[in-house]
Amino acid sequence: MGKLSTHVLDTVHGVPAQGVVIELYRIQSDIRDLLKRTITNRDGRCDEPLLAGTALTRGVYELVFHAGDYFAQHGVELPEPRFVDQITLRFGVANPDENYHVPLVVTPWTWSTYRGS
Repeated sequence: MGKLSTHVLDTVHGVPAQGVVIELYRIQSDIRDLLKRTITNRDGRCDEPLLAGTALTRGVYELVFHAGDYFAQHGVELPEPRFVDQITLRFGVANPDENYHVPLVVTPWTWSTYRGS
């Protein structure tokens, strides 16, 4: 049985991003179903997998990271409107028996992701 996890790295300050609000949605026929809302811990990770075991199914998901709010709360001067605010990552799970780790590396000006394990 696989699992879905994430973590966030703040490359402006060179630290794990504690306190980032993350929402997880399942997408079916263009309908977004909110599955979970969580906040990253001191390690920039969630305290538990976002989905695990039979809860992780084949399909399309979205992670929404509230990065703009995170940087604002950490005293970073941001333009209005923010260049990077809510980051939406839409991705597919082809094999729910595998682990899907979707990390975010972020600044107020850019972000990147990849599939980890």
